[in-house]
Amino acid sequence: MRRFIVSLSFALCLSAPAVHAAQCGNNSSGFERWKGEFAQEAQRAGVGQRGLQALASAQYSTGTIRADRNQKGVKYKLDDFIRIRLGSLNSFASQAKKHKARNAGFYASLEQRYGVPSGILLAIHGMETGFGRNMGSTPVVSSITTVAYDCRRSGFFTPHALAALQMVDRGMLSPTQKGAFHGELGHTQFLPGNALKYGADGNGDGRVNFYDVADAMASTANFLRAKGWKPGRGYQQGEANFRVLNEWNAATVYQQAIALSAIKIDS
Repeated sequence: MRRFIVSLSFALCLSAPAVHAAQCGNNSSGFERWKGEFAQEAQRAGVGQRGLQALASAQYSTGTIRADRNQKGVKYKLDDFIRIRLGSLNSFASQAKKHKARNAGFYASLEQRYGVPSGILLAIHGMETGFGRNMGSTPVVSSITTVAYDCRRSGFFTPHALAALQMVDRGMLSPTQKGAFHGELGHTQFLPGNALKYGADGNGDGRVNFYDVADAMASTANFLRAKGWKPGRGYQQGEANFRVLNEWNAATVYQQAIALSAIKIDS
């Protein structure tokens, strides 16, 4: 999930006045100072003791910075993207169908509630984390605070860093939980701001845990419906729901791969 939009009300709620914002930096030398300043910002945003403790324990993530500096974007043609990312549409769809068959009733209930077909959800699950096999190896709080501190995109990532600390407060995220390099977390790789906003309880236990596949799938369906998914409408290129896939990932080949995989999964 590489394109994320935090609502204006959410961003205003979390953001401190600019004159009090923690000073960003471009290397590790200022990170501890920034954490002290950011802790004050977090307190003003309502972050509690558990979140502040998680912030105090956060480490500057050199892996995150290396990954961020080396991003090249998605420039593959569709056939090459599918070959590199999925192997083939048929083999990828075959894996997804097995996951669907294990819990067909659950996926049917999600489609009934949110209007999002199981093929779309499973395609996203498979493309993001290999159906949960690889959810990342970097502590979420460390990675998201590192990119919030880094001057390149501090403005974008700061609300997500505050959201991660609030998730720790609420018991939605362990202070040491691992995710991807930019703070993406769980089975479908939500950024914390969107996890906090669109999280849904898929297994009925009264809490939201993005490392539980049922909660992650329900949250993904909830996100897509909130972004304009129209139940019963098509999702191939040129159809009503294809544009909603842009809310998930801005790369056209990624959107195309999701749509083409999904129709095979549901066939």
